[in-house]
Amino acid sequence: MTDRLGLAQAFLQEAVFRSRARQAAGGGLLGASPDDDFVVGRCGLGEGAAVELDLSERGRELYGELWPDGLEAADLQRVHERMKAWIQRQDALDRKRNHFLRDFRHEHGFDRNAYAPEQTESFERGLAAVNAEVDEALAGAARELLGSA
Repeated sequence: MTDRLGLAQAFLQEAVFRSRARQAAGGGLLGASPDDDFVVGRCGLGEGAAVELDLSERGRELYGELWPDGLEAADLQRVHERMKAWIQRQDALDRKRNHFLRDFRHEHGFDRNAYAPEQTESFERGLAAVNAEVDEALAGAARELLGSA
């Protein structure tokens, strides 16, 4: 991973963190009960992705490292579009992870210590597949972000 690609990934993840904070403050996460993960149609993330394009302090630092001379209005608009697309994609991937966990736990129970070795292997393999998809998607989104400005 190039240093610039790593900065772009961190920038996109910071946008997700900022948006999740907004989502939580709006009740999407803070108002959820621990059992909400397992209500049909819900995965504990609320109804949909909250999109916050206002940068946190860390986001501004990363922006400055990525684009030290700033961006023209058209380039900034494309960066905002890429940020929004990633926030929504990350939300979908997080839902996919949550649904995997929910479904696996419903089938095999919540106590990983009670899993048979093949269940543990299946759990770890499934979770690794979802995490690899997230990593690949983030790298692609970071490349798109860098190509847009």
